[in-house]
Amino acid sequence: MRIFDQFESQVRSYVRAFPTIFATSKGAVLCDEQGKEYIDFFAGAGVLNYGHNNPTVNRALIEYIQKDGVMHGLDQATSAKKRFLERLYYDILQPRYMEYKVQFTGPTGTNAVETALKLARMVKGRSNVIAFTNGFHGLTMGSIAITGNAFYRDESFINRTNVSFVPYDGYFGPDVNTAAYLRKFLEDMSSGVDLPAAIILETVQAEGGINVASSEWLLEIERICRDFDILLIVDDIQVGNGRTGTFFSFEESGISPDIIVLSKSIGGGLPLALLLFKPELDQWRAGEHTGTFRGNNLAFVAASELISFWETDELANYIKSSEKIICDKLTAMAEKYKELDCQVRGRGMIYGLDIGAKGLAAQVSRECFNRNLVIELSGARDNVVKILPPLVIEEELLVKGLDIIDESIGALLEAQNNGNGGMDIIDNTQS
Repeated sequence: MRIFDQFESQVRSYVRAFPTIFATSKGAVLCDEQGKEYIDFFAGAGVLNYGHNNPTVNRALIEYIQKDGVMHGLDQATSAKKRFLERLYYDILQPRYMEYKVQFTGPTGTNAVETALKLARMVKGRSNVIAFTNGFHGLTMGSIAITGNAFYRDESFINRTNVSFVPYDGYFGPDVNTAAYLRKFLEDMSSGVDLPAAIILETVQAEGGINVASSEWLLEIERICRDFDILLIVDDIQVGNGRTGTFFSFEESGISPDIIVLSKSIGGGLPLALLLFKPELDQWRAGEHTGTFRGNNLAFVAASELISFWETDELANYIKSSEKIICDKLTAMAEKYKELDCQVRGRGMIYGLDIGAKGLAAQVSRECFNRNLVIELSGARDNVVKILPPLVIEEELLVKGLDIIDESIGALLEAQNNGNGGMDIIDNTQS
């Protein structure tokens, strides 16, 4: 690892959590240079919903390259883009009775979020945006302004203007309706909250701790948007593309966002980010918002192939069966380790085990890695062990990975009970 310490910036993070050099990958398995195999419950932070080196995608990419297909095209028309737009419309949007225009942005999710904010402010002629506690939308200047975690919000570089934070669903517990709280703020001309151009939300706050919004709450937020002439933006970067069991994470609720932000898994591991927005919002002048790498043709090829997963209900049904395994296993762990006061949250194949004991989640992640499972953390204090495997993971590997989490918690507790631990892991106070 010395080469990375010597030449790469200390800003790197995941290499610290998973200190080995990975060489190959397939499906839900990573393999390092020593040949050691790891089950992947990280999936590139949600990029690899369809697995590492998906064979269908690889075949299409190799064929495209061998035919000298266009690699870079800005926003020019290309065969690869044409095929992707056709498949997106006919296989995803039309069957869901959705009418949206498509805008390709720079290659990352935060580029798409920045574009959504810019478009909403331009269309509505208002600058304020409402975001939610524990939300995460990226780390460029506009996106970080609507990201809640204090770790990223350094006073020296963040722009705090034109954003109002309000509590997410369940922030105060099950008895407080935070949508009603928001409506009151908007109705009160003395609340200090300016009428926003848009409200942006995640239906499941992935980085924020696997906080799941109810369908009722989402519908109420949508009604607020309609009543006050506010655009509703759904950030589906991490929890879209089937992660919750449907292609879009909001389908179950029945809401109709004005703008949808997609990235991560839409490109199958290749950089691609885009907006879907209602046709009446398409008020850009030609070239008014651009980006050198907004036309990633290799990603178009990959994305076109991956849409085939949604031609039938097979993947959706598999996600449902996998969700039951995940939920049942995590619930059993919470019951088994009652002294830790764990909470289980999630939908589809994004779940979290919230461990109240101070610092234990980080120890669990390290112990899991020692036992050949790659798994990350989420939540404001890295207090949630985050289960995010590829959607196509084999059931045997899924169960094995969940068992490793169980074994890791048990081993840490046993070490503590034997006096080998360095901290009081049953201290439920958070730093």
